[in-house]
Amino acid sequence: MKLQMVDVVGQYRTIKREVDQAIHAVLDSGQFIQGKDVGEFECAVAGYLGVKYAVGCASGTDALQIAMMALGIGPGDEVITTPFTFVATAETIGILGAKPVYVDIDPKTYNINPASIARAITPRTKAIIPVHLYGQPADMDPIMEISRSRGIPVIEDAAQAFGASYRGHKVCGIGAIGAISFFPSKNLGCFGDGGMVVTNDAALAEQMRVIAAHGSRVRYYHDVLGVNSRLDTIQAAILNVKLKHLDRWNNARKAAAKRYTELFAGSPVSTPFIAPYADHIFHQYTLRAPKRDALAAFLKERGIPHAVYYPVPLHIQKAFEMSGNKAGDFPLSEQAALEVISLPMHSELTEEQLVFITDAVKSFYTAS
Repeated sequence: MKLQMVDVVGQYRTIKREVDQAIHAVLDSGQFIQGKDVGEFECAVAGYLGVKYAVGCASGTDALQIAMMALGIGPGDEVITTPFTFVATAETIGILGAKPVYVDIDPKTYNINPASIARAITPRTKAIIPVHLYGQPADMDPIMEISRSRGIPVIEDAAQAFGASYRGHKVCGIGAIGAISFFPSKNLGCFGDGGMVVTNDAALAEQMRVIAAHGSRVRYYHDVLGVNSRLDTIQAAILNVKLKHLDRWNNARKAAAKRYTELFAGSPVSTPFIAPYADHIFHQYTLRAPKRDALAAFLKERGIPHAVYYPVPLHIQKAFEMSGNKAGDFPLSEQAALEVISLPMHSELTEEQLVFITDAVKSFYTAS
């Protein structure tokens, strides 16, 4: 059986005519940088998320960096986040000369544990970055209470959660800034790199737009040090088309996740926990699995795609030695890294594929 971890080609085929027309319209216009599709997509995203301002940029990684630059984060500052996430979350902190300060996860959701954040705050703390991991929102109410009481802004890392909701509100509009990735494998993915920052604060929106354009409001006049980070017009045109289908695709992912969980009933694996406050959109369908590495090898032999997100928590990565952490400091993250495994998850999964995948996983445990 032909299986894909993420079936970007299969999804494209379902909207090929719309996408091709949008791409050719950009080619015919010649407006490859800051064409009209960019502004249209920014307005569409702001409307979809219920925020006032959206600024396109070149990637989700840039979105995080631009957000922190707009908040004035730099050398000597500290930013609280989770060690159980993709490297970009903490990488951008370090690139700006700041220090990532980690807080361990909730072992059920894999998201940052709000109860531990207050203990990590120091006079140098300049922001908190919760990550909505795997498509499930972090528990934002207690995080925002800390933010308000201590005057510390929150940047939502929603790279894996565009379209997810927390207590009925779309993520990205809860904190001071939301950072989004449109990497091709995301629930809303373009055909290359792309990202966006969103906010309800007019001053922050203007500052982020200036930073993303070399620190310039007027061409060749530069008010601040910025970066070159633009959402290409072709990517915006593609995303404009795909945004119209996003809720349908997210619903298909949720249905596939529900079916996975039903099929795994009674097996040794632990299926994803969905918090009562969360509308989980399943960027990943992640199990906790006994004998995880042996299971991964078993699936590989049978041609079943899988991935480990993430095998090494950030606090014990060589690149983050500046944080001063060591193995054992965040045991829940470290344990999760030894046990998690993600299975194929996308909007094109069929019943036959879901049964095939789950039967393979269950057969591993039956045989062992």
